[in-house]
Amino acid sequence: MCFMMDPSVGRDVCYVQFPQRFDGIDRSDRYANRNVVFFDVNMKGLDGIQGPVYVGTGCCFYRQALYGYGPPSLPALPKSSACSFCCCCCPKKKVEKTEKEMHRDSRREDLESAIFNLREIDNYDEYERSMLISQMSFEKSFGQSSVFIESTLMENGGVPESVDPSTLIKEAIHVISCGYEEKTEWGKEVSCWIYGSVTEDILTGFKMHCRGWRSIYCMPIRPAFKGSAPINLSDRLHQVLRWALGSVEIFFSRHCPLWYGYGGGRLRWLQRLSYINTIVYPFTSVPLVAYCCLPAICLLTGKFIIPILSNAATIWFLGLFTSIILTSVLELRWSGIGIEDWWRNEQFWVIGGVSAHLFAVFQGILKMVIGLDTNFTVTSKAAEDGDFAELYVFKWTTVLIPPTTILVLNLVGVVAGFSDALNSGYESWGPLFGKVFFAMWVIMHLYPFLKGLMGRQNRTPTIVILWSVLLASVFSLLWVKIDPFITGAETVATGACSSIDC
Repeated sequence: MCFMMDPSVGRDVCYVQFPQRFDGIDRSDRYANRNVVFFDVNMKGLDGIQGPVYVGTGCCFYRQALYGYGPPSLPALPKSSACSFCCCCCPKKKVEKTEKEMHRDSRREDLESAIFNLREIDNYDEYERSMLISQMSFEKSFGQSSVFIESTLMENGGVPESVDPSTLIKEAIHVISCGYEEKTEWGKEVSCWIYGSVTEDILTGFKMHCRGWRSIYCMPIRPAFKGSAPINLSDRLHQVLRWALGSVEIFFSRHCPLWYGYGGGRLRWLQRLSYINTIVYPFTSVPLVAYCCLPAICLLTGKFIIPILSNAATIWFLGLFTSIILTSVLELRWSGIGIEDWWRNEQFWVIGGVSAHLFAVFQGILKMVIGLDTNFTVTSKAAEDGDFAELYVFKWTTVLIPPTTILVLNLVGVVAGFSDALNSGYESWGPLFGKVFFAMWVIMHLYPFLKGLMGRQNRTPTIVILWSVLLASVFSLLWVKIDPFITGAETVATGACSSIDC
């Protein structure tokens, strides 16, 4: 309330977002359920631009922003914009207008787009206010309830004085009915709450920021909103799969931040960049899977992924990783989170990237191409169990196959690498350590996943082992058959070798 009643910025605040804290999570937070890096680093950083994104919970909204109105301090946006990216390709004829005509045209645009300047509406008298309510226009936007339509123009909310109190219950039942918004623009164009996506929260905040609103991030010492999280491995991965699939759906929709919302110019560029990052992160799973498999392939084939680096390339390589490390250290110092929480976040980023994110990309593409719909159920949350019994329960799902395959590949690669080094002599031990380091780095990131597979009884279901070993064997045989590091026997015989070993 303090933020929204602030006389300087309060009228432009569409919602106040709070971080969500969780109960019932194991002490080590094996699967990064607390999301402290997201809530304490990313969201705090966005608060310095145009505000945090809406995460679907722990939020207080300004009612007029939900109706699709623009902020009072800014003029009304036009209904449509023919060209979103530039104005030079769509020149407009300059026409001189009087102040009265400009005022009249402004009101007409507000009426047609159902986006009103609330400060001007407050100055209307009762006659002008009643003339503004065009029945056909507003029914298309807000449905057929005249009481609800009239209440949308009341900045402070409430019920219009002209309404008979005896009819309010009937009107309320009519508005909350399932089919009320059918054949209207509610949830599509008018309101900021957009339907048709499993991550409607991202779209809701994005539409509000595009209209010029800003949001506030509030982090009180005492948690304002608390909840429970799925501490089971399979449930946690399905939760991440649902989030990632929603991002993929937004990427292929008309509301994608890459091309939506340029007309008004009210979404800041850094804020747009943050929304782009929110929807493209599942696609990083494809190169991530490749990089996690490369160390094992190098150990199995005896080759390395890169040739010997020059001095300049080594400096660039070290500079890149030094900047990444320094950025992480600065974020830790600024946010106050611990190194353990940061490491858990890094581990689960890899676990989710090679499993749930990868499945989300393929499911999103299938849904776009052939209309294959995926039904999701709400993930079960942890109950009040001091022994965290749910943490050790294993539930079979196909999402577990890719990370298990990568684990098997790297473990087999490490064994094969040491076996080859023992047979080749001491000269091969130097290159071996570099290859083993990268393989062990992948295994360290997937270690919480390995513990989740083993469970309390330290055993993995047979079906997971069989599928993973089968896929690992197929990929290994395929790589040996292709052998991309060798250009061909004839080339080697002539001495014109262009492979990495040359």
